[in-house]
Amino acid sequence: MGRRAALAALACAGAAGLVPGTGASASASASMVVPGIGTGTGTGGPRPPASLLGEEIRRLPTSRKVLALTFNAAWDDSGITTVLGELRRRKLPATFFPTGEFAEAEPAAVRAMADAGHGLGNHSYSHPYFRDLTTAERTDEVRAADAAIRTASGTEPLPFFRFPYSSTTPASIADVNALGYAAIEFSADTNGYLGPEGGMSVERAVRRAVDAFAPGAIIQMHVGSHEGGGGVVLDAEALPLIIDAARADGYEVIDLRAFLEAAAGGR
Repeated sequence: MGRRAALAALACAGAAGLVPGTGASASASASMVVPGIGTGTGTGGPRPPASLLGEEIRRLPTSRKVLALTFNAAWDDSGITTVLGELRRRKLPATFFPTGEFAEAEPAAVRAMADAGHGLGNHSYSHPYFRDLTTAERTDEVRAADAAIRTASGTEPLPFFRFPYSSTTPASIADVNALGYAAIEFSADTNGYLGPEGGMSVERAVRRAVDAFAPGAIIQMHVGSHEGGGGVVLDAEALPLIIDAARADGYEVIDLRAFLEAAAGGR
């Protein structure tokens, strides 16, 4: 079945409330621990390989029909219960990118992400435009977020950084890399965070994701809605349809942690 046909069929099924579950994928279980590496940027933890450094990453370096699901957390946590529940039901992994301010405001949500076995990246502390910051200010943002995420989650965050507003520059990427982080951006943002008031719908969010399907695709969603989104979390509603469309098109959902490598001297 082609992706367009799959999308159309799934959209119709979703509208009727008839989308079935897709079963478990043992290789992509959200509770999976990647063998041989830990988590985070501390001594002995995993490190991004050279293939993930030097530029922003919008597709993972693979030719396999795999994709990664990622969620930013910077505003509210309205959709987190639905998102985590769907991932748990499908036994699928995702990577969450909370800001430090979100971690401080919603520690239970961040702890729930970690307790479910998902990786936690770094989305800065206060969500500024990094192009407007000095190297010292960028460093402060990253480190403050790392500390807040550690405190809230009780785990060590991954060495993945996602720029606020996807506003990257060569200098800011170099600064983040120097701190031990790969700049993980995305192949497509569903824009579900805009909500109905921002002109989005579940169908449009799903279509933006499906149109980006390619080997190594990184899909960006959000666990909440932007101010003015009306409290509707379209990405939470779109998630099962995106997963079903991916499976119908022959894609496996994988864990970003599989692309890390053990630090020198590690196991």
